[in-house]
Amino acid sequence: MRRLSTAEAGFEAAFAALLETQRETAARVDDAVADIIARVRAGGDAALLDLTARFDRWTPRDPAALRVSEAEIAAARDACAPALLEALDVAARRIEAFHRAQLPADLTVGDAAGLTLGLRWTPLDAVGIYVPGGKAAYPSSVLMNAIPAKVAGVSRIAMVVPTPEGADNPLVLAAAARAGVREIWRIGGAQAVAALAYGTASIAPVDKIVGPGNAYVAEAKRQVFGRVGIDSIAGPSEVLILADETADPALLAWDLMAQAEHDEAAQALLITPSARLADAVAGAVAALIPTLPRAAIAGESWRRHGAIILVRDWAEAAALTDRIAPEHLQIATDDPAPLFARIRHAGAAFLGRDCPEALGDYVAGPNHVLPTGRTARFASGLSAYDFLKRTSWIAAGREALAALGPAAVALAEAEGLHAHAGSIARRLA
Repeated sequence: MRRLSTAEAGFEAAFAALLETQRETAARVDDAVADIIARVRAGGDAALLDLTARFDRWTPRDPAALRVSEAEIAAARDACAPALLEALDVAARRIEAFHRAQLPADLTVGDAAGLTLGLRWTPLDAVGIYVPGGKAAYPSSVLMNAIPAKVAGVSRIAMVVPTPEGADNPLVLAAAARAGVREIWRIGGAQAVAALAYGTASIAPVDKIVGPGNAYVAEAKRQVFGRVGIDSIAGPSEVLILADETADPALLAWDLMAQAEHDEAAQALLITPSARLADAVAGAVAALIPTLPRAAIAGESWRRHGAIILVRDWAEAAALTDRIAPEHLQIATDDPAPLFARIRHAGAAFLGRDCPEALGDYVAGPNHVLPTGRTARFASGLSAYDFLKRTSWIAAGREALAALGPAAVALAEAEGLHAHAGSIARRLA
């Protein structure tokens, strides 16, 4: 874990090194992913069966076995504890309510020239949702990806989830059922992305693919972009906590480790003007890590990528936050609103000492699929907007054309596009 201070010489170089640290996998997977995509495009279902046997270590008897049946979904739901199903329902209701509030209204504007202009919002036809199934299973990701698509009006949602050794995760399937997903495929990795993008005899192609995955999934999404839309290229998760001397060091340690336990490439950062708090949090983290079930993962993340940064004031803290552009930002102060108002770049913010980032992972309502790796400088988290598209429209009659047409003709002729000019000029004659 790094200890930095803005008051020390060499801080800028050390901070720049922190920002530039490569947290994504160093392995080159682009060629391997391109080969997998080519195999699925050429071999379709047969390639999916072979690749599933190779990577997930089970052999489906035929393509039909790749799909989770309605009976299997119902059985999975019945196998879940009632308290977990109730927790899923609490989360689902809150996620749906927040995303439904985002839905935009169509726009119609009349202007002085006599034109009527507008924007119309329509949902995508088909969306593919990737749900991780490797180091951990994430039913919460099912809800966060599927519910906004449902709210937006997407008519077909196809979910893919790897099933190592052929074992389904009941809570993941229950989450899919709660979100209204009925098309679920037991495939993962780059081959699942390829199947969603290009289709096979069994799996119809989709228009957009969303959801996080490993390096192979991220690279596959990159390679199929253009054929289909994607949400983002997700990298390792991260949290930045801004805290003052009133914060509880033990609770901050839990908040930092809640991020570090995701995987070894995750990053947990603390910025504070209090040297006492910095020391106390460092000690609390050191004491907490050995007690965690995922101690090895959290400890490696903290050792390789964690940092505590001591600042002179909140102006410095806000400026550093914008340079980090964190996926998750916690502000654990008495009055977080003024500090939050000074910060421009964060994927999602959690305001107050009793608002940990983990609350947003599950039940608060806003989406937990967020921009990573400093991309919050220009990107936003998943929302209902990601499953909608805008169509602009123009309605013009003869009078409106007469008012604006000459200017359009002049511009078209200046660009040397004479058919453009003629299509308007002929109507003005």
